Amino acid sequence: MTLNGHSLIAGETAAGTNGTTYGINPATNEQLEPAYTLISEEQLKTATDAAADAFDSFSTLEPEEHARFLEAIADNIDAIGDELVERASIETGLGIERLLGERARTTGQLRLFADVVRQGDFRGVRIDPALPERKPLPRADIRQRQIPLGPVAVFGASNFPLAFSVAGGDTASAFAAGCPVIVKAHNAHPGTAELVGQAIVQAVRDLGLHPGVFSLIYGSGASIGQALVADAAIKAVGFTGSRAGGTALMRTAAARPEPIPVYAEMSSINPVYVFPGALNEDIETLAHQYVASVTGSSGQLCTSPGLVFVPDGEAGNRFTGAVTEAVTQLSGQTMLSGGIASAWEHGYNTLESVPEVELIGRGKSGPTANAPAPAVFGADLNVFTSNPVLHEEIFGAASLVVRYKGVEDLIEATSKLDGQLTASLHVTEEDYPVASALIPALERRVGRIIVNGWPTGVEVGHAVVHGGPYPATSDSKTTSVGTLAIYRFLRPVAYQNFPEQLRPAPLQDANPWHINRLIDGRPEQPR
Repeated sequence: MTLNGHSLIAGETAAGTNGTTYGINPATNEQLEPAYTLISEEQLKTATDAAADAFDSFSTLEPEEHARFLEAIADNIDAIGDELVERASIETGLGIERLLGERARTTGQLRLFADVVRQGDFRGVRIDPALPERKPLPRADIRQRQIPLGPVAVFGASNFPLAFSVAGGDTASAFAAGCPVIVKAHNAHPGTAELVGQAIVQAVRDLGLHPGVFSLIYGSGASIGQALVADAAIKAVGFTGSRAGGTALMRTAAARPEPIPVYAEMSSINPVYVFPGALNEDIETLAHQYVASVTGSSGQLCTSPGLVFVPDGEAGNRFTGAVTEAVTQLSGQTMLSGGIASAWEHGYNTLESVPEVELIGRGKSGPTANAPAPAVFGADLNVFTSNPVLHEEIFGAASLVVRYKGVEDLIEATSKLDGQLTASLHVTEEDYPVASALIPALERRVGRIIVNGWPTGVEVGHAVVHGGPYPATSDSKTTSVGTLAIYRFLRPVAYQNFPEQLRPAPLQDANPWHINRLIDGRPEQPR
């Protein structure tokens, strides 16, 4: 496919008038062609107006056509072939195998949401039929359904150029809800964004949808990104990135005449709790698994474990020693950009400068540019609980080992943590009575609790939660992964005493879309 270096606004290639940017190969710091033109606020308005115009027709698609649109996007992405993962690898430094898996995840979640659209449970239909004879007062006929919010702004993530970017989870769930989407491409992987954007535009055309259903724009986050969130046509925002970036968008959204929700996934250190029984097993394997989880994808995963609690004593010492041996044998991997590598170095230097913190082990710098050596630090529990600097995320291959004496220590330390995406418990059956005392404290702090596993790797399904209390996300009631993500872009509407001829299809007595509904609070099987 040809890379044009321009935004895709309502199905048309749009050359920006506000400067240019280039992708950079982080392994070499070489500039990549083509140049990408950045749009002006006037051009942005064309995209948001088109999205508003597209909303009525797109939000009322019949389920089969709606589902086929999501499947067409997935098919078009697959059809790009090797070109997509090769461009993504050059722009991000991520390996081909990792990106092949990410592409499969991207297309898989689109097809999963197509199934959700066909099934229709997300429409949340509830019908309380009229009871005209009820005493002392009759009951009106009241019917409820979930409707889409309106056009959604999605910001591409740096660390997942496919699964959390142009056609990633935010876009897929917003499309499934019936919302047009405007994606602000991440400037670190502009070519990857354009290839996927072209696949979506083609699906819009092939199904004869309004072209305003999708736009892909390039521009500065500080100007075009903020202007996008401030635009009156936008009714919700999906964001994955830094805490600073997410909170800046939240402030803009809250300051609008009509405030809108920002669903931002931001910052998490994902604590791991190792209980004594787990150290009676294979300590070396446990330590190597921990280091592998810390360093995978150069630690640039939102669920990378930046903190592990290990018991005091001889077994804990052996675990720490095994961690030292494992990490010193590793070399750094290319990070996503020079800026991210510099931020990692700043975080490393900050942690190293704390007098009570010890460098347990550090590997070697990688052979490419922007590939700092992975590192693991150590500290006592009282040092950790009293120093907020040790609670901050270092985005990349770095982690902190904290030693503890008993579960009371863990409960106290957990109470001082910020909100997290995950927490992981490594236990054997003998640890269950003690570990159970920690679980209520974890439930108040995290969105997903894992037993005898590692947080990296997030399943895309119906039960998963990829969210958590602030600052892990901006709204702890939601998830950005899995089918539950669709509810971020819906709201309930009740229809009272509507005649059958005026009822939307999901609420009609005949149930023409054949979806599951609640009648008087009881499930009705589709006809």
